[in-house]
Amino acid sequence: MGRAFEYRRAAKEKRWDKMSKMFPKLGKAITMAAKEGGSDPLMNSKLRTAIQNAKSENMPKDNIEAAIKRATQKDVDSFVEVNYEGKGPHGVLVYVECATDNPTRTVANVKSYFNKSGGSIVPNGSMEFMFARKSVFEVEHSGNIDVESLELELIDAGCEEVEVAEDRIFVYGDYTAFGTLSKALDDLSLPVQKSSLKRIPTSPVEFSEEQLNDIEKMLDKIEDDDDIQQVFTNIA
Repeated sequence: MGRAFEYRRAAKEKRWDKMSKMFPKLGKAITMAAKEGGSDPLMNSKLRTAIQNAKSENMPKDNIEAAIKRATQKDVDSFVEVNYEGKGPHGVLVYVECATDNPTRTVANVKSYFNKSGGSIVPNGSMEFMFARKSVFEVEHSGNIDVESLELELIDAGCEEVEVAEDRIFVYGDYTAFGTLSKALDDLSLPVQKSSLKRIPTSPVEFSEEQLNDIEKMLDKIEDDDDIQQVFTNIA
């Protein structure tokens, strides 16, 4: 499987450094998790994960607490999760995950991003076999962790693969194993920096630098939209 989803890591992190865009997305994930399962992160694993990811991006504590509080307010907008699939420039496949209080607005915006780039959205489910949904955990690697032993300990929890990249250990499993893997890592007291569900392309495609520039222009527009939470492609 490899780290296919890391292909645009540096460029994406640079874009997400725009705090005005990043914090609202993280805050929305926290509010949705708190509204769905309660405001106590000890009893709500989804909220605990959302808070963990927000902290990894240096989101201030006050912002996190405000996002949790919003979930208890009667007039807070109700967000729904919707996904869109499409083909962009040069045939690149794109899977877009959204959280929105207005699906009509969101689908209109997503359609426009694809259309203006020479692409189009396709019926949901068209890319079911083009992406594998995986649980991904990013663990801080101090150098004292025996990676082979760790992989063996996590197999019963649903671990499929463990990889090392610089000062990080990436733990992969099927999306259905997210809860058991999260608990197993907690039980081992490992410093998890980020955890999420990713869509990994099953058949990554190589694109030229010129083609990637065209694709990036469209992805920039999509990711700048406040309703967009995550974007995945089949770029190798």
